[in-house]
Amino acid sequence: MLSYILIFGLGLMGLAVAFVLTRKIVSIPVDFGAESPEEASRLKQMHKAIADGAMAFLTQEYRYITWFMLGFAIFIAFAINDPSTDANEGIFTAAAFIFGGVISLLAGFIGMRIATEGNVRTATSARNSIADAFKVALNSGAVMGFGLVSLTVIGLLITYLVMAAMLDVPPNILMKVVAGFALGGSMIALFGRVGGGIYTKAADVGADLVGKVEAGIPEDDPRNPAVIADNVGDNVGDVAGMGSDLFGSVAESTAAAMVIGATAFAVSAVLAETDSLTANMYPILISAVGIPISLLTILMVRVRNEQQVAPALKKMLIISSVLMAIAVYPLTVWALPESFVLEGQTVTALQVYLCFVAGLASGLAIGLFTEYYTSHDFKPVRELADSCATGSATNIIFGLALGYKSVGWSIASIAFAIYVPFTLAGMYGVAIAALGMLGTLVVGLAIDAYGPVSDNAGGIAEMAEMGETIRDRTDVLDAAGNTTAAIGKGFAIGSAILTSLALFAAFVTHAMHLDDNFTSLNLLDPMVLTGLFVGTILPFIFSAQTMRSVGAAAFEMIEEVRRQFRNIPGIMEGTGQPDYKRCVAISTRAALREMIAPSVLIIGSPLVVGYLFGIEALAGLLIGSLLVGGGLAISSSNSGGAWDNAKKYIEKGHLGGKGTEAHKAAVVGDTVGDPLKDTSGPSLNILIKLMAILSLVFVPFFVEHGGVLTRLIN
Repeated sequence: MLSYILIFGLGLMGLAVAFVLTRKIVSIPVDFGAESPEEASRLKQMHKAIADGAMAFLTQEYRYITWFMLGFAIFIAFAINDPSTDANEGIFTAAAFIFGGVISLLAGFIGMRIATEGNVRTATSARNSIADAFKVALNSGAVMGFGLVSLTVIGLLITYLVMAAMLDVPPNILMKVVAGFALGGSMIALFGRVGGGIYTKAADVGADLVGKVEAGIPEDDPRNPAVIADNVGDNVGDVAGMGSDLFGSVAESTAAAMVIGATAFAVSAVLAETDSLTANMYPILISAVGIPISLLTILMVRVRNEQQVAPALKKMLIISSVLMAIAVYPLTVWALPESFVLEGQTVTALQVYLCFVAGLASGLAIGLFTEYYTSHDFKPVRELADSCATGSATNIIFGLALGYKSVGWSIASIAFAIYVPFTLAGMYGVAIAALGMLGTLVVGLAIDAYGPVSDNAGGIAEMAEMGETIRDRTDVLDAAGNTTAAIGKGFAIGSAILTSLALFAAFVTHAMHLDDNFTSLNLLDPMVLTGLFVGTILPFIFSAQTMRSVGAAAFEMIEEVRRQFRNIPGIMEGTGQPDYKRCVAISTRAALREMIAPSVLIIGSPLVVGYLFGIEALAGLLIGSLLVGGGLAISSSNSGGAWDNAKKYIEKGHLGGKGTEAHKAAVVGDTVGDPLKDTSGPSLNILIKLMAILSLVFVPFFVEHGGVLTRLIN
């Protein structure tokens, strides 16, 4: 009972902090400090256009998502029927699925809403000082962090308590029903990441290629018709989509740990019933404890000048990691028995704690490696910038090589977070390591969402003509935000790999529990091996689909921007008014249309393979897609981040600065990298996670009905 109270209380605390920060942000007038009525009017106009555009996209996207979620819930209700129990598992899993989807939608909406309120206030606060602007941008991101993690832990607890009260089933079955909550969140993340990523990069590529390269006007120039759509995209892709993605990671890794550990805690002779319940809650408690730790971290960080912005954000990651390592030890000793038997192995509470620390350290290492390869403070990005002196081709070659090389250290960190926890506590340890990597998620989300808020603030400062001083300050915030966004993507990818592996283990474990004929997984089995090879091609097909979708959508945007430059009188002179709404509509329509094919691939592949070829082939498919998808995601994200910061390095005055041939080459590289780092790369997280959680939830269906073609062949 105490564990329930603690989780619920910390969740409410997080929501209270998010509410207080929101009130603090919106108390600042939109036109705060405006030097003229004209500037005040422009600020209000740009703020309204961005907020309305983001809301219009989310409204249309959520309308389609709602119908899909209802239809898929009905499918779950009828398809899932665990033969080992008389309980109608499908109906309860469908209910958890809907609830998880609703919570994920709410988390994404909260993040997007506060981001569109914080962007203009970051710009106006920059008039006072960079410290004030930093505080507003960070608080805007913190609302997203506290709101999402709090909703996640409360949602998981409610789902567990409701299902436990209504279902009289073994713990492992109960936890798998709870996994439906994670599946609902992942489905929303699929549409948020893919749809939002296509939206933002279609607008960004169109705005950059026509505005900066062809017309030679500055970034975020109000004469560019795509500039509002570009700023809207930062919110729907990098805030709402990213929030849904990481909501899914927390829910999935928690569900995986609960499924794997449930049976052990239930049957262990050394555990009383109340101790078993507390042990089952341990994965949720880890995320809940991260809430006060993150609050303490944010309160400890101060910025007084421009030089302290980027170091302050890095300090937050390090401080929160150290504090989490300290706080989780007594939590582990209290929640878990001193020793228990898991999969035939005796495991101690100390070993589980070390699994958490391994994940925490691995996540921090991935963040630091990502910073090294994507920040222009270090050698790799400066070499990439130097390559721009000889044109676009060498820039592209160097950028691809940088991304490939960066995979090694990150995958080595992840391998460490797999081997050590698996040695100490089996796959339960790997699931706890994934939660360790996500233990500082509130801080991670805060500095990740800080990036698009700062980016928007710079755009608003430019469009509202607030002056060079304001724009210089927002550029400092934005430059730091680019690096933290890249670090955030590294965290997301690393945690996705560990989460997917833990979900895979839960999938295999539960399949063995239900199917007496499935007693082991042999990699040399022809069905497993075939599935593995098929799985390796899915990330490439998915990346091709999303990249092509961005290209197709960007083509429409480019043609529209060119048309407006040709046909609207006075647009280049600043006397004509661009049609911003038409560009927003183009991005919205293209995103909703182009996200269909990648979504069908992710959802359909495990269902079709499991139904036609059975558990063994599906297991191979999951491992193949996980191994290739993880490395491809890291490479794509780091190449894109490096190209972006190489461009910004040149824009600071290096290699001749803006307007030079080197700068034009850097803009081309950044344009190529945009869909890699903001669409294909992050979306691969969804591919490997959603396929794994979908397979886990549908294990009873595959055991009862799967392998149709295999049986015919045999």
